[in-house]
Amino acid sequence: MKKMFVFAVLMIGMASFAQEKPVVKKMDRAKMERLTPEQRNEQHLKKLTTDLGLNESQQKQMAALLSEQSAKREAKKAEREKIMQAKRTERNEEMKAFDNKVKAILTPDQSKKWDEMKAEKREKAKEKFQERRKRAEKK
Repeated sequence: MKKMFVFAVLMIGMASFAQEKPVVKKMDRAKMERLTPEQRNEQHLKKLTTDLGLNESQQKQMAALLSEQSAKREAKKAEREKIMQAKRTERNEEMKAFDNKVKAILTPDQSKKWDEMKAEKREKAKEKFQERRKRAEKK
């Protein structure tokens, strides 16, 4: 009888852990990024309407505010991208200048080995980046 009781307790315990807990998540980030700003605003407005019980005039006012906020956000995003592109261009120019100076110092054989070392380092960095991305996707 004791064995049967212990077995039943173990089975109930295992069954409770085996069931997935319902996870209440916000909308998937990837799904949100696929939406246009207008679609995101519309979804946000629908959520606010249901959560806050907005009337028609409040919905119109809120829609105007959401579109204004969205426009500002898009402008900031474009500005950040412009700045990042400028930084990338500057960094690439510096790297090319450095590489040209190094190659002026090295012999042709050393220069070839230098290029191989750089390619190997670039490949390792790419692999690390892909590993980090995979780990982040699992979380």
